[in-house]
Amino acid sequence: MAAAPTNSPEPNAGQVPMTEEFDSLKHTMPNAAPVVIAMVLVLLVIGIVAYVFRAKPVAAGSIDEAFAVTVPGQNGSLAVVNLSFQNMTEKPLRLLNVNIAVHAKGADFNDDFGSVADFPRYFQAFPALEQHARPGLLRDAKLSSMQKAAGSVIVSLPLTPEEIDARDSMTATLTFADHPAVKITSGKK
Repeated sequence: MAAAPTNSPEPNAGQVPMTEEFDSLKHTMPNAAPVVIAMVLVLLVIGIVAYVFRAKPVAAGSIDEAFAVTVPGQNGSLAVVNLSFQNMTEKPLRLLNVNIAVHAKGADFNDDFGSVADFPRYFQAFPALEQHARPGLLRDAKLSSMQKAAGSVIVSLPLTPEEIDARDSMTATLTFADHPAVKITSGKK
């Protein structure tokens, strides 16, 4: 038995009817549920990776006290700043520098801390500084994991002691070898 001849022409691959080429979305797009689930899973993985590899603080601390005296014949003062901080890492930290910045009179004034070797000379000239000072923080001091440190730094600022006392804020920037700097800020005291 022979098949009945059909009257439909043989399809031409170069001529696709418009109705088939631009069919409705339900035939060309995947179901929404699997796409939404996949997007949520990708966002969840990104969130977990960001949480695990987030930046962890190197150190935490506080500015405990700031006391200043006027330097005669100069337009400024010497300030002793007492700091306390702790190594928050599992590795040792080496302190390179402490910069004290005071925001007062609508501007910032800053100085790097002086050498502990100069403390006796400062204390001889300004006995009031010694009354407020702790043992000085040393450059290249090493803190083992979770170790606490406390000490004084002395800086010279072009402000009067009254302006330092009336400051808007004070920031101590601790710079460590091979680690990002840590800023410790205090408001008015």
